[in-house]
Amino acid sequence: MGAEHLIINREASQAALILGLQPAALIDHVARVDWSLLDQIPGERGGSIPVAIEELEHILSEVKTHILDEPSPIKTIAGGSVTNTIRGLSVGFGVPCGLIGAYGDDQQGQLFVSNMQFSGVDVSRLRMKRGPTGQCVCLVDASGNRTMRPCLSNAVKIQADELIAEDVKGSKWLVLRFGMFNFEVIQAAIRIAKQEGLSVSMDLASFEMVRNFRTPLLQLLESGDVDLCFANEDEAAELVR
Repeated sequence: MGAEHLIINREASQAALILGLQPAALIDHVARVDWSLLDQIPGERGGSIPVAIEELEHILSEVKTHILDEPSPIKTIAGGSVTNTIRGLSVGFGVPCGLIGAYGDDQQGQLFVSNMQFSGVDVSRLRMKRGPTGQCVCLVDASGNRTMRPCLSNAVKIQADELIAEDVKGSKWLVLRFGMFNFEVIQAAIRIAKQEGLSVSMDLASFEMVRNFRTPLLQLLESGDVDLCFANEDEAAELVR
């Protein structure tokens, strides 16, 4: 699958102190909903499990009848754990940040790029590819707990052999999210980051991810290449048991 770099100002990209690895760009559809909708969708509340595009579209159609907020029930923005971290560092703290990854040649892909540019994030390391951009439904209950259902099965993403030292050169930190769907990309990114002297931060993604892939996760953590690990209480409990 062919890829094109998004050409911005390369001087700006070299100044990015913190880089986020978002292998597949993701658009979040965020809505505050009542408990009854969460009871209807597969999987545990508060977790994150992948769904097909048909299931994602079905959930979005059901949101309208279970919404807690009016008149704007659904907020559609660039999403993903790493993207949100990078955006927060850029907007909230003024830290020069950039993203590494790929987005599709569709409306969602353009929305992802424009959202991040608006937040002051360097997007020159993003590759545009032919195909769809990933999407995720993020359902927030009255207590603020999030239940996420991502659809990434046919989304474009950056491949391990497409990563180069130039992507990280001059930066200080690489931020990434654990996931078996992107495991080869994660391993390649960590290897390049370490060769270029960067520190690596990793988010454990979800308690389901830790539970289902605990062995490779432990091997990655015990390698000594991850300098900082973020986990919520449920993820930490699954990890240490």
